Amino acid sequence: MLGPEHVAIIMDGNGRWATARSMPRTFGHRAGVEAVRRTVRAAPRHGIRHLTLYAFSSENWSRPPEEVRDLLGLLRLYIHRDLAELAANGVCIRIIGSREGLKPDILDLIERAESRTRGNVRLNLNIAFNYGARDELLRAAQKLIDTARLTPDCERRLTSADVSGALDTAGLPDPDLIIRTSGEMRLSNFLLWQAAYAELVFLDCMWPDFDEDQLVQALEEYRGRERRYGAVTPARDVAL
Repeated sequence: MLGPEHVAIIMDGNGRWATARSMPRTFGHRAGVEAVRRTVRAAPRHGIRHLTLYAFSSENWSRPPEEVRDLLGLLRLYIHRDLAELAANGVCIRIIGSREGLKPDILDLIERAESRTRGNVRLNLNIAFNYGARDELLRAAQKLIDTARLTPDCERRLTSADVSGALDTAGLPDPDLIIRTSGEMRLSNFLLWQAAYAELVFLDCMWPDFDEDQLVQALEEYRGRERRYGAVTPARDVAL
């Protein structure tokens, strides 16, 4: 099987990585940013055209205020420091998730990153920020209602394409492969609609330790699988 076109990653384990080193959780988040840099630089070398990173969930606001401030500060720092390099290297940035209630400086940062890299085609980097899949589906349903596609007198039935087109990821292919680090084995409210037929790979390493070798390990496991999308593989002839 060919390599995946779209890889999504649940970047988990920053806090535990720091705790194991008797350091504050914020130390782990900062180390996690370096893993993001390594992964974004490595992805195009392995034929990945779309990379989606779960950076900040809509549930993360319930974390201690100082940790939330540090996470937001790291987003600002990453875009400020890396935007020029990302733009020069053909990376197109797209932020998915709800923008309602975000502070003006965060909104300005998001819009600046997207506008500066719009049109780049080497890698589509999708950052899930203030994102939750259930919230995304609710917002998509409201969007469809607002555009009168769900009225009783509608002349046609709602299709999967309608729903996909109303999601934050509209226009993107569904992920072929979803990687989660830290050994946890769940999606944690990430891309629930889009992950219907994605291959899932769970790695024991914590996110700050994720590097190109770990990425290659996940890609090799993906290539060793058979994707059937719910169909049955035709039986092979067996020699008697």
